[in-house]
Amino acid sequence: MSATATWQRPARAIAADVRAGRLAPGDAAESGFDGPGARWEHDVHATLSTDAAARSRAAAKAPKEGRLAGVPVLLKDNLCTLDHPTTCGSRILGSWRSPYDATVVRRLREAGAVIVGKGNMDEFAMGSSTEFSAFGPTRNPFDLARVPGGSSGGPAAAVAYGLVPLALGSDTGGSVRQPAAFCGVLGLKPTYGRLSRYGLVAFGSSLDQVGIFARHVGDVAEAYVVLAGADPFDASMREGPAPDVSAWDAGVAGLRFGWPSNLWKDGVDEAIVDALERAAGALERAGATRVPFEFLPGAFSVATYYLLATAEASSNLARFDGVRYGHRAAADELSALYARTRGEGFGPEVRRRILLGTYALSAGYHDQFYAKAQRARTRIAREYAEAFARCDLLLMPTTPTPPFKLGEKTDDPLAMYLSDVFTIGANLAGIPGLSVPMGLASGLPVGVQLLGPADAEPVLLRAARALEAEGRVGDIPTGYEWEFTWPGKR
Repeated sequence: MSATATWQRPARAIAADVRAGRLAPGDAAESGFDGPGARWEHDVHATLSTDAAARSRAAAKAPKEGRLAGVPVLLKDNLCTLDHPTTCGSRILGSWRSPYDATVVRRLREAGAVIVGKGNMDEFAMGSSTEFSAFGPTRNPFDLARVPGGSSGGPAAAVAYGLVPLALGSDTGGSVRQPAAFCGVLGLKPTYGRLSRYGLVAFGSSLDQVGIFARHVGDVAEAYVVLAGADPFDASMREGPAPDVSAWDAGVAGLRFGWPSNLWKDGVDEAIVDALERAAGALERAGATRVPFEFLPGAFSVATYYLLATAEASSNLARFDGVRYGHRAAADELSALYARTRGEGFGPEVRRRILLGTYALSAGYHDQFYAKAQRARTRIAREYAEAFARCDLLLMPTTPTPPFKLGEKTDDPLAMYLSDVFTIGANLAGIPGLSVPMGLASGLPVGVQLLGPADAEPVLLRAARALEAEGRVGDIPTGYEWEFTWPGKR
């Protein structure tokens, strides 16, 4: 073992030490909780469910020869698990426990990973700040007065401050990539259908995708190898084998990256523009070629997404009625039971989106709104296909701004929705996206986004690898963890 603390090390190094017998899975699982977690978790509030006894049991059962042997992993709380409650950040589920593991959770366990708990999230994955959790907000590890992004803010923050080297989230419109950018970590949204959605509590079924958080490009690749692949329990899985990401360190020589600078001429913070320029320079120095062209405006995608996503949410969340799952309100009649249970159990953002989606699907408005949005989605997918005919990947912002302050946008839903203006297109088109950190600006993380055509994960990882040195991704250097800004306890 090196002098570097276990919690600072890559997942691949932890697994190698466990396989070689140099490190016990239990010690690996506890490293983040004994180190930064003991000091910072109370303030950050990245987790919803975790305890030492459960971690010990999981570590004792973990195979010691798997690809992720002994690696501690935190899961967003909308992934079903046998050994932890699955609340989706909502009071309507309370302490509900699933009778099965999600497919991605089962595959993590089979690879030797230790599930250490569940991460905080916006209720039912509806939000961009993790302020809409029924159990209190998560805070950004770099500045406790700011948000970590959402809806997967808990897992992103946990990876950022060293609680775990790997975490899983879900990305319906940017909910992995946006918090990754806000927390200074890597966040991969894979091609739709490459990671099973079986056991992921549905928000928008045609948009949802399980995603990966890590501090190292190689760790993202390692997790992808473990998780990707066919699943008979998910009818939406993509046919054929998952792409081979083993050459994630092969370089970018000869690759062409699209440069749609029209997208950030207005409304994008100067720190993000500077990060894009630095990322482009790093890719060019590594042998890639910049291909400038104009691209589809983001506002077109926003309108399409918030019609389709809310419509699917209205349908998916109809199952939470007080009869089959979780919270049940006291009522004498069935209709009152439904109304009271949902009124008491759902928070304001979930109620807002259910109402919007129900309206869009209602008689007389279906063709005017939902059907028209489906046609727009087809056009958006075509625009991306045309762009990738000219380049191998796109370099774009992940977010229009660095992390914003807690409470800054909670009373302005449209402003909150526009936080995802650069990420939702990938979900509509079903293509992969990877947010890559590009260091700090005024003490706050900034990130850029790499997008590619379907099954372009190998290309995105190669490009991200070329940006590692520029973006300070990788092993946390000695003292780096103490550079976080801590404005004080709540």
